Amino acid sequence: MKVTGIETIRLERQPNLLWCRLLTDSGLVGLGETFYGPEAAEAHIHRVIAPYLIGKDPRAVERHQAFLTGYVGYVGSSAEIRGRSAVDIACWDILGQAANLPLCDLWGGRVREDIRAYNTCAGYSYVQTEATQGTGNFGLGEKAGPYEDLKGFLERPVEVAESLLEMGISAMKIWPFDYAAEASQGQAITTGELKQGLVPFEKIRAALGDRIDLMAELHGLWNRPAAIRIARALEPVAPLWVEDPVVMDHLVSLGEVARATRCPIAAGETRGTRADFRAMLELEALSTLILDLSWCGGISEARKVAAMAEAWHVPVAFHDCTGPVVLAASTHLALHARNCAIQEIVRAFYYGWYGELVTALPPLANGRITVPEGPGLGLALNAGVPKRADARVRRTTAADL
Repeated sequence: MKVTGIETIRLERQPNLLWCRLLTDSGLVGLGETFYGPEAAEAHIHRVIAPYLIGKDPRAVERHQAFLTGYVGYVGSSAEIRGRSAVDIACWDILGQAANLPLCDLWGGRVREDIRAYNTCAGYSYVQTEATQGTGNFGLGEKAGPYEDLKGFLERPVEVAESLLEMGISAMKIWPFDYAAEASQGQAITTGELKQGLVPFEKIRAALGDRIDLMAELHGLWNRPAAIRIARALEPVAPLWVEDPVVMDHLVSLGEVARATRCPIAAGETRGTRADFRAMLELEALSTLILDLSWCGGISEARKVAAMAEAWHVPVAFHDCTGPVVLAASTHLALHARNCAIQEIVRAFYYGWYGELVTALPPLANGRITVPEGPGLGLALNAGVPKRADARVRRTTAADL
């Protein structure tokens, strides 16, 4: 089997998403996905990866790893790593299809048939423009459906929590401190701002007790003293974890925050490659590593990070606030990795626009998620997606090289 072409698809309506399809002479098509800065990742795929991969067997996934990034940008979550991640996911999808096995079975089998899901309380339009991740891109506007959870946790946190419990989802993640971070550029938080940020957590605990687990997302917006102050203030509500408390450019600060609070600290969503995650593990302080499969280097890198974390007795959790292909790939790995205990979802995305894009979604019921039926990822892009008026399709074949 050989790769005959690489195709990328972007949509104006979802300007942060990029899909990658590997075309082969066998007729199999592998699907990958990445998120954010799609044009830069797309350029890397066509200018660097395509000349290497076209004409080669996509099933030799490990052999290709050293050649998918290039000379620069091979650490962190650069555009090169994001492009590599999408192609890596697509290679694994082809290998699973060729073997006629779901990915979680291809890797040696499942350690569980489904996994607990938690809801990240975004709304339907959260980070759906090309603006930076910030309060201006929260997508707060007219209610687009029953799961406008970002506006919900800010204004009706108990109602959102009760709605989740009715669906069997017993954990939720919220980020009410972001407004304060933007006011001071993450340098300080006033007592009033701190009290205001605690309100949703305290209301949920007062109304529902310990029936639902809470996570606090700090989005890597704070300096060390402010992050410590917030984490200590959260201790009475006993969050399952506090995520990315500091700017993720000096990882030692994560350890200092973790040692200064009783709150478990989770981190890693925006980082990439096993070297970054090894440095976080060597802090000997984190409760959970968070990985995004489309930013960390793809399935190949995420599997290695999960195995490495298991040796440190540290659990992993896979990020979903991007697109449906990454959710499917993440769920496959969540069923396979012994040290994964929970999988992120965004129900506004899952029950909203995800279904418009792909042929299947990981089944979600009673607060637990599993993988779609079928080999590989178990899904494909809907046939109409590349034909949409807002679609931008780019293809590289051997004739273009």
